[in-house]
Amino acid sequence: MTIDMDIKAHILAKIQKQKQLKASEIIKETGFSRTYVNRALQTLRDDGSIVLLGKANRAVYVLAEKHAFDQAKKDILQFSTEIINDGRNEDLVLDEIKSKTGIFSLLSPSVANLVSHSFLEILNNAIEHSRSEKILIKMKLLPNEKIVSFNVVDHGVGIFNNIKNNWHLPDNISAIQHLLKGKQTTAPQAHSGQGIFFSSKMADAFSIESSNKRVRFLNVINEVFIEDCADVIGTEVNFVISTESKKTVRQIFDNFTNADTFEFSKTKISIKLYKINKNLLSRSEARRIAAGLEEFKEIILDFKDVETIGQGFADEIWRVWQNRFPDKKIEYINANENVEAMVKMAMSSI
Repeated sequence: MTIDMDIKAHILAKIQKQKQLKASEIIKETGFSRTYVNRALQTLRDDGSIVLLGKANRAVYVLAEKHAFDQAKKDILQFSTEIINDGRNEDLVLDEIKSKTGIFSLLSPSVANLVSHSFLEILNNAIEHSRSEKILIKMKLLPNEKIVSFNVVDHGVGIFNNIKNNWHLPDNISAIQHLLKGKQTTAPQAHSGQGIFFSSKMADAFSIESSNKRVRFLNVINEVFIEDCADVIGTEVNFVISTESKKTVRQIFDNFTNADTFEFSKTKISIKLYKINKNLLSRSEARRIAAGLEEFKEIILDFKDVETIGQGFADEIWRVWQNRFPDKKIEYINANENVEAMVKMAMSSI
């Protein structure tokens, strides 16, 4: 079918007048079929006269000029795609978001860096570890709410199952506790285990759902929660940050890395997330917390909302474990007088 020159001229004139155009406008205005109008638009795209931005009902056509293209992008603040997990490079997906939307052009450089860094880490994790055939990716900027967010969803083995099986752990709760320490990768030859750890710190709100568990990081109130949720096949990661955030990538890394070597050498453990009963009493609970901490040089144990600990628990960490790893530095914070008494008793026996 030959495309009439009049319809192409009409489309170009209309785009020049109103800066951008939807296919539905031409269909309604001319009475031509959707197929005919779409062929005319495709011909103009092939000629290099116009460019398509967005997808589905949000798709608009603009003149193939940098100024017109950049202006139109600012109105496209949502992105969604499903990729085949064929080992593609995650930065190609980020480049596509930046080229087809105005999300990053409206962010401050520091927030853009936080989102970019976290997005690449989370998507890479899904590509290399999930064993999912497809991965769903969404990102959106909500200017009125002053937040930017992204979601990465796969239908693979599930992050908690993967950690549980790799480290021979008894359940998904133990896998979550293992994950929260950082450096606990299932592929140590290829990964340092830092990706999810640092991404969870960069967000204002960050969550991971897999199997029937959800771990939520609410950094604005410095809290972490482990919750039950509807059974999830695979893994869903959600990242949210304020567009007015004052955090920087460097600040986050500085909190957990050596200032001279940039080595990931510090970790902070929220002890309340390890409680089986009301309080922490046994040596086995202490061993569960201490597992893997030898990877770090500095360890902070946060006893917020922990009422008391047992003598065996304290002795296992501050005498037994510390004697095994005398070069490691253990600090504790937010301990009430009951907890502090047991800690000091154990420390005095070193």
